[in-house]
Amino acid sequence: MKIAIHQSNNSFSESWVMYCREKEIPFKIVNCYKNDIIRELDDCDGLMWHFHQANSKDFLFAKQLLYSLQMAGKKVFPDFNTCWHFDDKVGQKYLLEAIGAPLVPSYVFYEKTEALEWVSKTEFPKVFKLRRGAGSAHVQLVKDKAAAKKLIKKAFGKGFSQYDAKSNLKERWRKYQHNLLGLKSVLKGIVRLGYTTDFDRVAGKEKGYVYFQDFIPYNDHDIRVIVIDNKAFAIKRDVRKNDFRASGSGLLSFEKENFDDEMIRIALKLSNNLQSKSVAVDFVKKGKDFLIVEISYGFPAKNFTDGCTGYWDKDLNWHPGKFNEQEWMVESFWREISGRN
Repeated sequence: MKIAIHQSNNSFSESWVMYCREKEIPFKIVNCYKNDIIRELDDCDGLMWHFHQANSKDFLFAKQLLYSLQMAGKKVFPDFNTCWHFDDKVGQKYLLEAIGAPLVPSYVFYEKTEALEWVSKTEFPKVFKLRRGAGSAHVQLVKDKAAAKKLIKKAFGKGFSQYDAKSNLKERWRKYQHNLLGLKSVLKGIVRLGYTTDFDRVAGKEKGYVYFQDFIPYNDHDIRVIVIDNKAFAIKRDVRKNDFRASGSGLLSFEKENFDDEMIRIALKLSNNLQSKSVAVDFVKKGKDFLIVEISYGFPAKNFTDGCTGYWDKDLNWHPGKFNEQEWMVESFWREISGRN
């Protein structure tokens, strides 16, 4: 038995490879971008690939390759249940509504007239999002009908680029001021004002639909709960200054007292219902209720969870101490391949 691992920068693969070496788990490095990748996997029982939503090559075929291998009988991480909805907020709306999960009320329209009719009757503010994008990219607070109508006109007209150079530079500068990024990154953002990204060119514009969520006030942070192999851990993310967005802020807290057991219970139940091998669930609070904003199979590979002080098991027992959640992925995947589940 052997695991294939696609190795790439800023991904889980570094931890996966180190863990396999440490535990003497048979593995080999493969390149999923190669034309003969199917043949390369002949001697492997499974493939692990931490693909990225904003990588132009990954966007083109990562899910198709993984699903094809799964259909052929190989184990894959992430599998279909784990990632079909990744970087697709509209798909997540349908999924979470279908299983009765506590989703923030969300609205999608594929006809301009229907969207405008809804705007005339709904209350504001609302939150506008594109179906793709991480770290609060493309997320706007829509304060009134006029602003909503302007977005709808653009959604059913020229559409939205995947890359907003001005907003990206502003975010790079904010993170530089908080010592979250270096000056080199800011300079790269300035250069980007002159040309777009490969992903933007490949993916094309977002158009032909419009997506809103209710704005849930009085939240100065959100909570991300990540569940892997029936273990859960959590991260508090503060909103940016003079803003409402927490995702991607880099303003993180990890103390256990920040987290309510009910959020952990909801996330564990959701993971089980989805049969997901890895799910990150973003919560905000409305009164006494915890509502899901969106979900993801992935999250930053480096430094994101370093401050975590422990994790919960499936019975909500707390286990203090350091852990490596990326090693949990390999552990559960190897159990699955070797038939020890």
